[in-house]
This record gives sequence, C-alpha cells and structure tokens, in this order.
Amino acid sequence: MLSRASLARARVEVLSRGGVGNPDVLHVQDDGFDCVVKDFSARGPWMRRLAPWLIGREQRAYEQLQGHPAVPRFLFRIDELAFALEFRPGQILGPQLSTWVPRGFIEELRKAVLEMHARGVVHLDLRHRSNALADPDGHPVLIDFASALRFRPGSLSARLLLPLVAWVDLRAVKKWERQLEAARAAIAER
Repeated sequence: MLSRASLARARVEVLSRGGVGNPDVLHVQDDGFDCVVKDFSARGPWMRRLAPWLIGREQRAYEQLQGHPAVPRFLFRIDELAFALEFRPGQILGPQLSTWVPRGFIEELRKAVLEMHARGVVHLDLRHRSNALADPDGHPVLIDFASALRFRPGSLSARLLLPLVAWVDLRAVKKWERQLEAARAAIAER
C-alpha cells in the first residue's frame, strides 16, 4: 500500500494542479504501484478540514461503480487527505480524437453512462473536458466523481430523482457527439 512517506519517494507526474478547492491529481509510480492519487494536502486549512468528507463522497461513488468497465477502480485511502485510483491512460475528448476514435465510441460512451445510472450514480460533470476520456484502444473512461450523486438502485429516490438529474450526463454525451461529428466533417471537407 502507498503511504505518505512512499508517495514522497515515488516517481510523480502532476496531471492537474488543484485550485483552492480541488485536490492535486498525480500519476504515481513506485514499487509496482501505477495509480492516480488525488491529494488535498497542499490546500489551505479549511479545505484540508473538508477533504475527508469530500474524499468519502467520491470514494463511495467509485465503490458503487466497482466493476464498471469504463470506471477506474478505487484502490485505497492513503490518509485523510488523499486516495488512490487505478491508473487508466486516456486522451481528453476533443476534436483531435476524431481522427482515431472508432465510429462506435459515442454509442459506447452513452452505454457506459446508462450503466452508471443503472448502478445509481449520476456524474453531473461529464461536460468538463477532462472527465470523459478515450483510452488507447478507443474505449471511454469516466473519471472524477467528486460532483456525483448516488442513489440506491431500485429505491424510491432512484426511481423519482435519478431520471430528473441523469439528463445532465446525457446532454454531455450529446455535446461530445456533436463535437466529434463537427471535427470529422471539417476533416472530410479538407
């Protein structure tokens, strides 16, 4: 297991430097570990105080999605300010992907989002360009469940509320579909 001490010795690549209210996101490789670490330790005292609650929320979303093919596995908490996830390489969705992402990518992304909803989780931030990725084989990867809402599948709240908020994720899929189609059309016109 990765500790704060081993994290200090590990090979670390900063994927995203967090702002005032966000953790640093690090790609960590050390002694057989190849993971992503979300770490609030560099934030101010109020964020560090709030971090255990935020980490707990995100951890529960990842655990509820355990086994979902498009979602990295939650590995472990390092301490109250950081946790580790399975590393899944991927490219941020955008026009440059239109040249190599398979034609069926959007449908696979849509199915991954619907499966996420069937498991009772709504992401709410898939429109952000770094939260939906394409892995090297052209399959979707969904990350960063900090804003996610969770429902117990089959519960009254899941039946009543989940469909009311799930449209946010489905609109994000539509956004990515439009962007990839526009990029493909622009390439075809050249």
